[in-house]
Amino acid sequence: MGSSSLDFLNMIKNTKEVVSAVPDSREEIVADSRLFAVIDTETNWNNEVMSLGVAIADEDSHQCVAKKYYIFEPECLIGGMFSNVLYKGNIKAVKCRRDDALADLSRYLENMGVSKIFAYNARFDHGLLPELDDFEWFDIMRIAAYKQYNHAIPEGALCCKTGRLKSNYGVEPILRMLSGDTRYCETHNAVNDAVDELRIVELLGHELSVYECGRIN
Repeated sequence: MGSSSLDFLNMIKNTKEVVSAVPDSREEIVADSRLFAVIDTETNWNNEVMSLGVAIADEDSHQCVAKKYYIFEPECLIGGMFSNVLYKGNIKAVKCRRDDALADLSRYLENMGVSKIFAYNARFDHGLLPELDDFEWFDIMRIAAYKQYNHAIPEGALCCKTGRLKSNYGVEPILRMLSGDTRYCETHNAVNDAVDELRIVELLGHELSVYECGRIN
């Protein structure tokens, strides 16, 4: 059998494997940039991760340059509060086992030179994803919910002595506050929400070094 025939058979075989398209080098995404990741998860009725969304961004501009989206099987089959929006979005999900997804994501982030992971209420996501503990984790909420860091928090807003808002400091109210879009609603789709959380980082306008006070590990 000729080499071209073997290549064709290998291609067919490989389509059955659960491996997402990972660029060979970060230059395929953006040249000469430092990158970080924003992660969001959605859980099923058993509080197990059923979907994982990732937005890759440039450290200087905070612009999204790539996205990844995984749906875990069998966890997604149990169902959850937001199962109806699992497939909502403009990126095709990689549907696979949890261990395959996290191994693929770890390789992808390492290939891209990503060492920092950001999340909103990061302790929650970090606790659900011990496989990613080798990365540095930072909490976006630790900056967004505090008046000394969030210029959009209005004067007179009820805050603790630490400067943190006493209420309404989830993704939805904070992004409404920062963007001025009072009609904004979270989709509770992991990849869409990861992009929205990155938008909060962009609108806050701080260098990533400011988030050191929100370091999780």
